Amino acid sequence: MDALDLARWQFGVTTVYHFLFVPLTIGLGVFVAGLQTAWHRTGKEHYLKLTKFFGKLFLINFAMGVVTGIVQEFQFGMNWSEYSTFVGDVFGAPLAMEALLAFFMESTFLGLWIFGWDRLPKKVHLATIWAAAIGSNLSAYFILAANAWMKHPVGYEVVDGKARMTDLWAVLTNSTALAQVPHVVGSAFVVAGGFVLAVCGYWLLRTRAEMWRSAARAALVMTAIAGAVVAGTGDSSARLLHEQQPMKLAAAEGLEHDTQGAAFTVVPGIEIPKLLSLLSAHDPGATVQGTEDLQARFERQFGPGDYRPDPTVVFWSFRVMIVFGLATVGLSVLGLWLTRRRRPFPAWLSRALLLALPLPLVAVIAGWLLSEIGRQPWTVTGELLTAASVSPGVSLAEVATSLTLFTLLYGALAVAEVVLLARHVRGGVEERPPAPAAERREPSLMY
Repeated sequence: MDALDLARWQFGVTTVYHFLFVPLTIGLGVFVAGLQTAWHRTGKEHYLKLTKFFGKLFLINFAMGVVTGIVQEFQFGMNWSEYSTFVGDVFGAPLAMEALLAFFMESTFLGLWIFGWDRLPKKVHLATIWAAAIGSNLSAYFILAANAWMKHPVGYEVVDGKARMTDLWAVLTNSTALAQVPHVVGSAFVVAGGFVLAVCGYWLLRTRAEMWRSAARAALVMTAIAGAVVAGTGDSSARLLHEQQPMKLAAAEGLEHDTQGAAFTVVPGIEIPKLLSLLSAHDPGATVQGTEDLQARFERQFGPGDYRPDPTVVFWSFRVMIVFGLATVGLSVLGLWLTRRRRPFPAWLSRALLLALPLPLVAVIAGWLLSEIGRQPWTVTGELLTAASVSPGVSLAEVATSLTLFTLLYGALAVAEVVLLARHVRGGVEERPPAPAAERREPSLMY
């Protein structure tokens, strides 16, 4: 094992851990904004209680996401200086827009929302949580645009061994980004919906209060709609893989040689004829390239080396993503059907909702592994190999030390996150005696 291997492990561990918070922040912010909008429009007290309850869960998760995300920035300079030198002029632009525009918008309006309950007019206060939610989604767009450029670099030229941006608009409207953003953001809403469903399932087993049924139904709708978006954008992503990242597509299907009318492998030994060609090119007779034939072509184009990603990880992560994602969406559709026309949640369904917490998280992690490991051995496809991206002056011992420290730190943060979330979930909603009409004001979220 060398410094490159440990640097990859470190970035993978920190990114996967950080990514646990990102989708929940993206989706839960919109959900909380929706609850407050419902309270604003109907005046029903239980919507206010739910807004405050899930708002606190959102704030805990947001704070953890900020802390864990900062570490990733450090690693670009610590372990990946050659990568940073090559891509800085291109990669830095969407990252700067994310930090200076989207993140500051999100954090500023979130602060106004927290401290503005007793100080801002109701409509203005409602607008602050929507602005924060929009900011978190804008942040996702800029980050995913930067990530998409690594997979399909456009709008640049290489000058003196460095990438120079020539067209910012091309970078931000990269075809890979336009397919990736709704797919990833849609999956974030599935994760957030699953989180809310698990919390509601816990409370529906303890009480039949209407507020938990109402929240669960809203989460079921959000999860089902987001699942349809993920499935639809997954189709466009498959077609782009066929055109732009054929090695990733071939590895995800275990296809070794170019095949006309390629079958889709459900699991080894079970295939659906011509389905892979239909999904990837919308043509059942289309030719799909295989890993071994692509390897020979890449060697002629880029020189000697192994251009195949880890076949086992890519193959199975693709299937885990699909199975766990479909299970989550299937659970949401089943829940909507069983609770239609104000029917109560059966006890077994409330227990099943607890599964909505781990299922989508496993699916999005598997999807991230498919996306990033499937791009290997490139950090920037066709331009910069991962082996050439690592910091040349960093030793194995130094990377091992930082990896150990980050792992211990993240372990402690994980314990803190779980304890805080579990404590708040078990505490339930705040119950306050109603204030006299003459003194009644909007209650504060401070705690």
